[in-house]
Amino acid sequence: MAMSQWSPQRAYAWYRSVAPIRGCNYLPRTAVNDTEMWQADTFDIKTIDQELTWAQAAGYNSIRVFLQYIVWQNDPRGMKDRMAKLLETAKRHGITVMFVPFDDCAFAGREPYLGKQDDPVAGVHNSGWVPSPGLKRVVDRPAWGDLAKYIKDIVSAFADDRRVLVWDLYNEPGASGMGQKSLPLVEAAFEWARDANPSQPLTVALWADFNDAMSKRMIELSDVASFHGYDNPEGAMAKIKLCAPSGRPVICTEFLHRQSGNTFAAILPIFNELDVGWYNWGLVAGRTQTYMPWGSKKGDPMPAVWQHDIFHADGKPYDAAEIELLRKPASRKEQR
Repeated sequence: MAMSQWSPQRAYAWYRSVAPIRGCNYLPRTAVNDTEMWQADTFDIKTIDQELTWAQAAGYNSIRVFLQYIVWQNDPRGMKDRMAKLLETAKRHGITVMFVPFDDCAFAGREPYLGKQDDPVAGVHNSGWVPSPGLKRVVDRPAWGDLAKYIKDIVSAFADDRRVLVWDLYNEPGASGMGQKSLPLVEAAFEWARDANPSQPLTVALWADFNDAMSKRMIELSDVASFHGYDNPEGAMAKIKLCAPSGRPVICTEFLHRQSGNTFAAILPIFNELDVGWYNWGLVAGRTQTYMPWGSKKGDPMPAVWQHDIFHADGKPYDAAEIELLRKPASRKEQR
């Protein structure tokens, strides 16, 4: 029998059982997007091991990792084998994994594709990023039979794996002009994932209008509340307050926008005080070029103030003071 949504009490019991979440969104520096990360010929476990060594030393204990439907569709067994290798490597470094199966973000302006991925456009933020499963499939109901198999297959494969911390089923549904058209797939993703009876909680983060119909439905379905917050400290606090009525633990699955005051020094004290788990965007500067600002143009130079990312490609910190902040232990506030 399929599982039902967790009660708030179960959600808080789970939250108390895990270490205070201190994570980052992760893609190895050698991958321009999640297709390149997960395809067999470009899956780079050596670089992943090196970078997670740096992450562990910086105080991280979790990573948020995007999956790609078309890689699974082409090679289901191989995809799951590579997921297992990532989990094994992360565990050696004391790091858990939050997997993200669906995503509407399409910075590259195209659908996902197999084979060699285009090289990044110099100076452009995340120029190679493609969605999963692809915007056309989101509204193509005949394609949903295979999407259901995808979610059930990957969730069931790791349903009892303690190395998987959370299933973040759908990143920024409605992005890339999709709007409310993505809500039916959000709802279906929860249904399919619950059919697999995972031992881990399910969530989809609020990211745009926290009060619109889709956001309300997303938080209504989630076992733990989550959100994206690239705002200044006041804005971050306001978003946490909008998540609080759910009565569930709150996790920020994306933040860090240094130019707007969304820095570790400004935001981590808020998360610590309110017991909010967190994942900043980016670890190592690489082919995604997310150290560049949103809206950067071809040929733009690397900015003095990075938008995202923590380390240079050689492992040198962008800002040593940030690493010292990350290494400070988080306190755990009394919970329900």
